[in-house]
Amino acid sequence: MQDLPRVYTGAMTTIRCRGVLFDLDGVLVDSTPAVARVWAAWAREHGFDADEIVRRAHGRPSLTTIRELLPDADHEAENREVERREIEDVDGVIPLPGALELLRALPAERWAIVTSCTSPLARVRIRAAGLPLPQHLVTSNDVLHGKPDPEPYLKGALLLGVPPAECVVLEDAPAGIRAGKAARARVVALRTTADDTELLQAGADWIANDCLDITLGSYRDGEAFLIVGRQTK
Repeated sequence: MQDLPRVYTGAMTTIRCRGVLFDLDGVLVDSTPAVARVWAAWAREHGFDADEIVRRAHGRPSLTTIRELLPDADHEAENREVERREIEDVDGVIPLPGALELLRALPAERWAIVTSCTSPLARVRIRAAGLPLPQHLVTSNDVLHGKPDPEPYLKGALLLGVPPAECVVLEDAPAGIRAGKAARARVVALRTTADDTELLQAGADWIANDCLDITLGSYRDGEAFLIVGRQTK
């Protein structure tokens, strides 16, 4: 498939692909208030700076963050506690702009959600935001190595039966962008979490504001034509 030139701002761009791999938090779902509450409380209990821990935890498996911060702790127990708190706290978990419309437009068998959440947490947030449960879901329970390792997106492409190079990844976190690029997929980064400099440094091919900037132009012969860039009526 032919790669298109990078477009970072307002120009409309059409991307041809056979599969779309969505990150969850920050792409389809806004769980920022809940995530911040849980991780800030956890950080204070362990004597860490809350703002720094909230930033570090985004877009990565919680177990990875816990192992880095508490090398001598019972990592599984700490992770279960963080997960329990996150599952219980869905206050303010809502769909991000354009997410529901884009998911409904795409054929169900042509997209997957690839998230650093555990499977129970991912399903809770998907339901809380009123989004359709995907046919294909990759969570931290399904991989040995989380983002920025390419394994999650390689598995997502495998579930779709599509080569990674023919998939488009939608991501908001630098770790997720790196995972998508390492899997040899093309990546549309969303400005919902990080600034353009961070997104570009991570390797984003295109940048959009949110899913409202991405529409399905057409779908035929197993190929989707995604239009990146906010359309005006």
